[in-house]
Amino acid sequence: MEKSQDRYMLSHSFNAISKRTLARHLIFTNSRLRPAQFKLTIKTAACLAGFILSICCPVWSIASDAAGQKSSVNKAIIVGGNSNYPPYEFIDRDGQPAGFNIDLTRAVAKVMGMNVLIRLGTYEERIKALEAGEIDAMGGFSYSDERARVFDFSPPHTIINLAIFGRNDSLPLKSIEGLRGKKIIVMSGGRMQGMLKEKGLGDNLVFTGTYADGLRLLASGAYDYMFMGSLPGMYLIKEYGLSNIVIVKEVDHQRYGFAVRKGNRELLARFSEGLAIVKKTGQYDEIYDKWLGVLEPRGVPWTKVIRIGSIVTALFLGILLVAFLWSRTLKKQVAQRTASLALEVNERQRAEEELRRNHEQLVQASKMAAIGTLVSGVAHEINNPNGLILLNTSMLAEMHADIREMTEQRYEREGDFSIGKWRYSEVRENLTQMLNETAEASNRIRRIVEDLKNFSRSGSAGLNETVDLNSVANAAVRLMDNTIRKFTGSFIVRYAEDLPRIRGNSQRIEQVIVNLLLNACQALPDRNCSVTLATRFDPENQAVELEVTDEGIGIAPDQLQYVTDPFYTTKREQGGTGLGLSVSAAIVKEHGGALVFRSVPGSGTTALLRLPVIRKGVAL
Repeated sequence: MEKSQDRYMLSHSFNAISKRTLARHLIFTNSRLRPAQFKLTIKTAACLAGFILSICCPVWSIASDAAGQKSSVNKAIIVGGNSNYPPYEFIDRDGQPAGFNIDLTRAVAKVMGMNVLIRLGTYEERIKALEAGEIDAMGGFSYSDERARVFDFSPPHTIINLAIFGRNDSLPLKSIEGLRGKKIIVMSGGRMQGMLKEKGLGDNLVFTGTYADGLRLLASGAYDYMFMGSLPGMYLIKEYGLSNIVIVKEVDHQRYGFAVRKGNRELLARFSEGLAIVKKTGQYDEIYDKWLGVLEPRGVPWTKVIRIGSIVTALFLGILLVAFLWSRTLKKQVAQRTASLALEVNERQRAEEELRRNHEQLVQASKMAAIGTLVSGVAHEINNPNGLILLNTSMLAEMHADIREMTEQRYEREGDFSIGKWRYSEVRENLTQMLNETAEASNRIRRIVEDLKNFSRSGSAGLNETVDLNSVANAAVRLMDNTIRKFTGSFIVRYAEDLPRIRGNSQRIEQVIVNLLLNACQALPDRNCSVTLATRFDPENQAVELEVTDEGIGIAPDQLQYVTDPFYTTKREQGGTGLGLSVSAAIVKEHGGALVFRSVPGSGTTALLRLPVIRKGVAL
């Protein structure tokens, strides 16, 4: 530090002495001196010369060091590029470097005070030159992870969109995978060559030294497609009049910026800083518009937009004015006509409403009459064969009990033997159960027929049983076991303990629960959805409740109010009759209870059965 200060003071003294000596010299040369004065001046100059010689060596050393530093700062930086990659960089008709990269590099060099030399050549040659240190930087270089291991990159100064070029008659491509089996032209040594090899398309590549040569080969029909940047391709198509070449598919993009050898951080920082300054000052936009903007699709000019907008607005206002005047005239006519029709419409609406109510009453009365007639006839026709089935089943059960002893003796004596198509060893375990199940099913048919007959007549006879709701629900679940297993893999039952008893008919309440479970199962879209049955006591209303909840498709709000109407069904195509919930609602009403439905379309339905409990021996 002290040496540096000494050098500075010595240099400053030398400059001061030099200035004074020069002043005296000017005075000497511009004045008329006498001989005595001239001798005195020579002596003085000799003394000064001796003093100057004593300090000249260190001063020259300092000056030499400063000159060396300045020379280092202004040393020419060699920037490489591709000689045939328009509009980014190329050799123009005058043999000079031109293009977006060239103008941008010079602008960055100017704002940073750098001296740059542009050297263009083949792309592969320039990459090797940068790697070997023969050039200092690249003005435009596509980034990749592989290249980042060898070179350092600045922030990208532009983005290059990569496209697949083809001829007008080329097949359209949905992705880069469509190039399999096709001959693809690429620049030798370029980034796109590596990309296609990574995709497993290396065997189909055809290499070219320049993009222009590649596009000419494509235009001639020699090969199928070419892979390159979209803007350079558009530039060369326009430059050489290759009108049969088009962009088939844009597939990727690359970051494109300055690059230096790995570790040359100082130079990279200067390029990055200069790029930021050029962007902030607006020079970047001017260069971009000059070289790249002319190739990009342009919007409609603002002047044209304003002119068209003005015409459209004027036409619209004119139409609006005519419509307004016309509407005022119509409004007066409509008001007069409306006033005359108002009474007529009201009267007609009242008449139509009255007619609709009368029609609904007639339809309902006709339905109920038809149900009474239908049920009586059907019940008779079903009960006769069903009675025969029940009688025969009981007789067969008695016969089997007597025959079993003889068949068992034969089985012990002779071993297994055949009965029809089956072996006795299989029949002996299942026959009794089969007869019992047949009898139980026949009894079930009889009870359902009785319920249909009950539905067709009024009255509340047979409602004097003391009923345990949990037991009835459990019986209904057992009867529905196969159906439940068919429709869902998740059936949940929650029975409340110590439920108060209700007064009524256990078979009819069971039928209600069966109908609720059947509707819940049929509403499920698949077996992954669940059905839940739960019972509980409501002390506030002194009632027991049974709730069946499903995760089915739900019921629309406009249909929910009709679900208990006779013959109303949304499952007509699946064989639904619309009687199940209608019969259930009638049974619940006979028991003094209520049947309530809640549903959210798409989320499921909840059916709530509420029945009054027995209090002091009377059903409330």
